[in-house]
Amino acid sequence: MEKRIVVSGYYGSKNAGDEAMLAAMLEVLGDLDPKLHITVISANPADTSRRHGVDSVSWLRIPAIIRELYHADMLISGGGSLLQNVTSRRSLYYYLAIIFLALLMGKKVMLYAQGIGPIIGRLAESAMRVIGNRVDLITVRDKGSLAELSRLGITKPVIECTADPVLAIHPVDKAAGRAIFHAYHADGAKPVVGISVRDWQHETHFKEVMAEVSDRIVRELSARVVFLPMQFPEDVRAAKSIAALTKEPCTVLNDEYTTSEFLSLVGNMDLMIAIRLHALIFAGVMGVPMIGISYDPKIDRFLDSIGEQPAGSLDTITADELMREVRRKWHDKAAFRRKNAELLSVLRSLAARNAELALNLIED
Repeated sequence: MEKRIVVSGYYGSKNAGDEAMLAAMLEVLGDLDPKLHITVISANPADTSRRHGVDSVSWLRIPAIIRELYHADMLISGGGSLLQNVTSRRSLYYYLAIIFLALLMGKKVMLYAQGIGPIIGRLAESAMRVIGNRVDLITVRDKGSLAELSRLGITKPVIECTADPVLAIHPVDKAAGRAIFHAYHADGAKPVVGISVRDWQHETHFKEVMAEVSDRIVRELSARVVFLPMQFPEDVRAAKSIAALTKEPCTVLNDEYTTSEFLSLVGNMDLMIAIRLHALIFAGVMGVPMIGISYDPKIDRFLDSIGEQPAGSLDTITADELMREVRRKWHDKAAFRRKNAELLSVLRSLAARNAELALNLIED
């Protein structure tokens, strides 16, 4: 008999990291059970169906969501940083409400490779504790999320630390990325340093730092700098505001790309500098040395999982600090590739385990 799963997450909003999480989740679940029927709750159902080949329903159409949950065997909430209230105070309650609906209908519920927290405020903490203790299974993508669950008093479900779903995705061929570079006149013999940025609250200091570092990379390393937008079009605007401050040439990619194209683009880079978590994870999947800049605990948590630390935080980092890390990685790229590959092979297995646990739960 065909098993049915509803997936709730931040999908359909043109965020490359979240779309990659969904692609990876569908890839691994489909490998394990090709007959599985999956419906995704999305901000743009038509786009989600086109990109991923699944049924999709609007996140605003509550009657339709209830109907899909009624016919489902399980709700998967995740992956990603859904259960936090730092980037949005309201989204936490929305995702908890979807979980609550599934629980009311007696459905199995799994929190899938979530990055839990930060959750701030007595009401938010209480809501998370009450609902979190009623789900069937929780997997988290890092040890920091385990600590947050413990702090909140969520202890009743089976809880396991795995890894971000994207780490289970298969590496791709580099040809598509080369073609995109060629279209932007950013190909040739020069090595490439990728930079992935985002706007964050009212921070502007880091933009001057990134512009100076971009110039120094071009001058000192004779490399080409390419800005990679992970959320379209917001990251394009952030990258262009930095590019406007540079004195040396750089390239801003200003199109929307598929998960496969993003991976291919990153695979053609010699170093990735990123504020965006999934730009770092894409680098890990494609074997590219990376430098992370922290703005959120999820960056620190991921880097810690592969034995790395952020080069600094968004609000205090200096060009000298970042360039020191660039030189350190640049002059020993092969060693960092080997080191990261060893640790990432373990994380890849843990990422695939999310899907195995989900199917075990649905069969139970």
